[in-house]
Amino acid sequence: MNRYHLSWIIILLLLFTSCAKQESVAQQPYEEPMSERFEFFPLDMQLRTTLTPQEEEVIIHKGTEWAFRGAYTDLEEEGTYYCKWCGSPLYSSDSKFHSGCGWPSFDEELPFAVTRHPDPDGSRTEIVCATCEGHLGHVFLGERFTEKDTRHCVNSISLVFRSGPPVAQAIFAGGCFWGVEHLFAQKDGVYSAVSGYTGGTTENPSYQDVLTHSTGHLEAVRVLYNPLVISYEELAKYFFEIHDPTQANGQGPDIGNQYLSAVFYRSRHEFEVAVRLIGLLEAKGLGIATTLRPASTFYVAEEYHQDYYERKGTLPYCHAYTKRF
Repeated sequence: MNRYHLSWIIILLLLFTSCAKQESVAQQPYEEPMSERFEFFPLDMQLRTTLTPQEEEVIIHKGTEWAFRGAYTDLEEEGTYYCKWCGSPLYSSDSKFHSGCGWPSFDEELPFAVTRHPDPDGSRTEIVCATCEGHLGHVFLGERFTEKDTRHCVNSISLVFRSGPPVAQAIFAGGCFWGVEHLFAQKDGVYSAVSGYTGGTTENPSYQDVLTHSTGHLEAVRVLYNPLVISYEELAKYFFEIHDPTQANGQGPDIGNQYLSAVFYRSRHEFEVAVRLIGLLEAKGLGIATTLRPASTFYVAEEYHQDYYERKGTLPYCHAYTKRF
């Protein structure tokens, strides 16, 4: 074989290899980055309490109420302190102590309940509700009031006190709400699971309204739980394990837009947990159809939908536990 023929063989081989590589690249599926696939939206204003002018001055405009005049400065009752603006649990009375500063003091917040932001001048660190970003006060370290060496100095006007342990909420949609409700109600740390409708445009829809597929609502379940017993991440993992998150048109034999899989988040923490769990499942080869949506008004379903399987004495027909994490 002369050099001329050898040169042409080499050129043809290079061309073939190049084409094969281009075809391989073209056949690879496009994977949209999580940051583009899911977008975070702050808590809807409809889910926030209407504030008085005095409350707005502190909670929205970051003012400070007078020292020693707040309703909760010297309160010693056992219970939980909630955000005035959105109702999320923030502090347990177990973490409250007297600092003599003139405002309620806490040495620890409930898990993922409070966010810290440096003040613009860098002199102090502001604390806000992690759900609605309502202003609470400031946090100080190194004062040695308690073993935790932390003092959350909080305006009473930013809080609502309720007796009893903390009650947080989470909302999930995973097909027919009967099965989702039934399985969540059995989890330790869950106070209650309630069937309802959310995510649509029609106010106070009935079951018959939702069946028309025109309201935009999904059948969903509101889970009330103790964040000191079970975390939101544990609940979200369980949600992905009690229904098929890969089904895009419904759940099991129930087909329709009211049966879609969705997580309705209230805070950035809930949003980020859901994004991370979807990433873990897709890394295992699952094509997740679950959507992430900002929480909206939750309408409790008719009484005959509540505790359906408990009253019937049967088990869910399309929901069962499958370990995925």
